[in-house]
Amino acid sequence: MEYASAGGTRGHDDHVRHYHEIGPLDEPERASGGYKRYGVSHLVRLLRIRRLTDLGVALADVPSVESGDEKARQILRDLDAGLAADIERRQRIRRDLAAIMENRAALDMSADFGTLTDDLPEAQRSLLLAYSSILTPEAMAALREQLSEPRGDLDAEFAVLDEDAADEVRQRLAERMAPDVRRQQRDHPGLADLGSSLRRETVVAESVVVHALVEFHHCAHLDVLRRVHAILYEGETRESGSNYARE
Repeated sequence: MEYASAGGTRGHDDHVRHYHEIGPLDEPERASGGYKRYGVSHLVRLLRIRRLTDLGVALADVPSVESGDEKARQILRDLDAGLAADIERRQRIRRDLAAIMENRAALDMSADFGTLTDDLPEAQRSLLLAYSSILTPEAMAALREQLSEPRGDLDAEFAVLDEDAADEVRQRLAERMAPDVRRQQRDHPGLADLGSSLRRETVVAESVVVHALVEFHHCAHLDVLRRVHAILYEGETRESGSNYARE
């Protein structure tokens, strides 16, 4: 086809045949030798098709867009919305890449966390990454706020807790951790109520939490966490009982 290069399809005869099959380009008459006789009108038609497909219009939608009716406008609006979303996604990726290259963000975490996770123990960092797959942006923002607060020695002590730690060591650590956990729950109530902080189905989220805790902590860690929970629950029960007695 002599006009293939001008129409942007040189070397892509399959594209032209596809245009014929889909419908945007009418087939020309054939010469006596059986060859298709393309003219300038076909070139113009190819250029118009290429213009629309370069804009992102699907080949099957070309006739609809050319009609200029409401369906055509909706197709173009959908294309524009898709492009806007793609631009926003790419800009976010660029911001994240810039933050990583400038050592202002971790490679495995959202740039929103900056360098807050740099000095986290590996287990806690892995937990945070797992939680990011199930928690809402608001819940992750609350976790980010927690991480921005000064950290005491308890986090480090918990991280290096020996798997064979004695019972009294575990209990003392749990008793010292409980007030901090209670304060965190008070300051960030959404994190205390897992159901209100999820962006995935509850059964999926609970599975992620349970498996993450088991995989990233040894038995002594899990025992301390159980003890912390027991202390907090016992305190809530005692406070509820006192309030009931006063009434």
